[in-house]
Amino acid sequence: MRPREEVPSGRRGGRGRRGVVRNAPLRTHWLLLTVLVLTLAGTLLIQGYTQHMFGVGDDAAGSGQGPADRVPAAVAHGGPVIDTAVTPTRTARPKPHTIALTFDDGPDPRWTPRILAVLRRHHVHATFFVVGTEVAAHPALARQILADGNQIGIHTFTHANLGRIPAWQRSLELREAQLALAGATGRTSSLLRPPYSSVNDALSDRDWDAVEAAGQHGYLTVLTTLDSEDWQRPGVGAIVAHATPHGSAGQILLMHDGGGDRAQTVAALDRLLPRLTARGYRFATVSDAVGAARVVRPAGAGDHRLGLALIGTLDASGWVLRVLGWLLLAAGGLAVLRAAAVVVAARRHARRRGRAWGPPVVEPVSVIVPAFNESAGIEAAVRSLLASDHPVEVIVVDDGSTDGTADLVESLRLPYVRVIRQANAGKPAALNTGVAAASFELLVMVDGDTVFEPDAVRALVQPFADPRVGAVSGNAKVVNRRGLLGRWQHIEYVVGFNLDRRLFDLGQCMPTVPGAVGAFRRGALLRVGGVSDETLAEDTDLTMALCRDGWRVVYEQDAVAWTEAPASLGALWRQRYRWCYGTLQAMWKHRRAVAATGQAGKLGRRGLLYLLLFQVLLPLVAPVVDVFAVYGLVFLDPVRIIGLWLGFLLLQAVISAYAFRLDGERMGPLWTLPLQQFLYRQLMYLVVIQSVATALAGTRLRWQRMERYGSLTVPPGPAGPLPSGPLPAGPAPYVPPSHPPNGPALYVPPAGPAPRPGLAGSRPDEARGAAGTGDVTYPWGGRTPGLYGGDDHAPRSYGPGPGGGV
Repeated sequence: MRPREEVPSGRRGGRGRRGVVRNAPLRTHWLLLTVLVLTLAGTLLIQGYTQHMFGVGDDAAGSGQGPADRVPAAVAHGGPVIDTAVTPTRTARPKPHTIALTFDDGPDPRWTPRILAVLRRHHVHATFFVVGTEVAAHPALARQILADGNQIGIHTFTHANLGRIPAWQRSLELREAQLALAGATGRTSSLLRPPYSSVNDALSDRDWDAVEAAGQHGYLTVLTTLDSEDWQRPGVGAIVAHATPHGSAGQILLMHDGGGDRAQTVAALDRLLPRLTARGYRFATVSDAVGAARVVRPAGAGDHRLGLALIGTLDASGWVLRVLGWLLLAAGGLAVLRAAAVVVAARRHARRRGRAWGPPVVEPVSVIVPAFNESAGIEAAVRSLLASDHPVEVIVVDDGSTDGTADLVESLRLPYVRVIRQANAGKPAALNTGVAAASFELLVMVDGDTVFEPDAVRALVQPFADPRVGAVSGNAKVVNRRGLLGRWQHIEYVVGFNLDRRLFDLGQCMPTVPGAVGAFRRGALLRVGGVSDETLAEDTDLTMALCRDGWRVVYEQDAVAWTEAPASLGALWRQRYRWCYGTLQAMWKHRRAVAATGQAGKLGRRGLLYLLLFQVLLPLVAPVVDVFAVYGLVFLDPVRIIGLWLGFLLLQAVISAYAFRLDGERMGPLWTLPLQQFLYRQLMYLVVIQSVATALAGTRLRWQRMERYGSLTVPPGPAGPLPSGPLPAGPAPYVPPSHPPNGPALYVPPAGPAPRPGLAGSRPDEARGAAGTGDVTYPWGGRTPGLYGGDDHAPRSYGPGPGGGV
């Protein structure tokens, strides 16, 4: 938990220690984040479309399928080069004893250079039908193809089957392929070989539609007459046999320089070329073989620039995807590492439960309740404290409330309760006022919207039997658990906050004692200068200061307090935004602990590193997991993606169930865990992103008070009268001595002021809101009656009596 208070309007601006600090709301980072999200979405769409929507497959996969009623007979039985831009459609055949050697699916960085080397060795030119995405990935190879005197044509942008895609996508495939070629080589080509095409009489009606559409864009469609079938990798001998023509008719021979392992193609080509040359065949490009006019021309300046932009975009999107892949590994590794760490630590911490810290601590405790407009819950909070089974005095510091908080507390006329009024100065100032007025050495600090279990104070102060302990963190639980938002926060408190605190306790690096339920040595507080107002997370700042001063801070899970959680998304956002931003401030303020020794070094190298890795970096990179999940569902194998997500969810469920069992919670709310992963987790990621952006921009936030909902109700019964006699004055100001030679761990603060007469042994029944003990009962499980606003707000382990759980 973090504080919930606001500073007066007069303190919202001003000058920091290093100059003017901007207080205006940060808006630029949301614009940048929107641009980043849109850019990332566009990048992934480009990568998904170009790399996963289509792919190189067997050339026979799409040929000869479907009716062919609309294919003209002159085309079905004509030449392999088809021009539909004229009426009637014309076809052309290669000249006799002429072979137009063609290669599809490249350029490939491994196989295309080897094929070019074979062609150069045998002084042969060929035509390469290139895939646009491969040209963009390997532009130098496209230039080398032309530099060697070969011809180039397009094979679409992504190797899509033109007969099976809509007209808009067909135009996109042709246009983008042409731009990629123009950007890489400065040339355009009017030669097109549709993927999955073969011979003329294999054209279907859908294929013919694509051929006609290509003609309208000025393309000559080039089919084949002879297929080497090298795409099947049948062996070098079989490829040579398939590629050897019978008779003297001219041929357009199909081979491949990309799309897979082409070692057999290279070997077969080196054997085929001299054999066919010896038989009187000559090799030519497609245009030379059929006598076509110039088909490769210089690209216009506009197309060349657009092509360069396309290649740059594809290259950048590839790098972005690779970076996202690294971040995905980092996020997965951090998540698994954190899961393993908190589970192992929780098991070890649970074994220590019930261990005595030393002789029982029975001295009275001063409870400080800073209050600003807390009238909705202050009565329940104060009565729960007075119902403690440990002697307490309660000091309510009214920090300039405007809703009658102080008047309400005074009207209750409860014993051992003091009300101190001050002008609004913020929660740190209110806490320091309470510390100065406290009658005892042990202090408990509690928010005004929090109620304590009857044994919470006693459990909270027992670790102070160890003189090295300077502060104790209690176990804060959510009381308003109705609805999805309440259940999600309940899960977060049990699984996130409490598991982390167990780990921090074992590592002796506790960074935060929550404002809702924490205990401190008064001497330790004064020794570090009291509660600072330099950050928005004064509880974290104070805890880190105590650790750096040599004090141990521990976690006591049996000290249970119930607090209201935000009941709206807006309130939740404001609360967590301030928490996260304040934590970043505290981490930066205490960053030098990383290089310290002793207890301070443990905070720096364990606590701060953990916060940096798992509460800052992990939320920043974790959205990559969700981005890739969406990307995988659209472009990859959805079954595999769903399986991975279910595995991640199962891991979360196991950890959550274990944490609930350790905290004695019923498992019912865990049914909302999958929804929490979809919605709540993303909200928390955005909180961290905004907080980091705010911190980097140097913007200063103001306090924002959380709305109270009145979920906590007071016990029934009349209020008791105030005890006779004046309340004692607070202790004299404490002056901390210099640090002893052996370090602060051996330092024992001076004893607190003498307890008020009668308080240590008194358990006034009227403090519990009843006239006598007969009017108050405490059911099994330690529940304080009436404090939870009805059974629906209490955990199942609390109820009206044995066997009557909620």
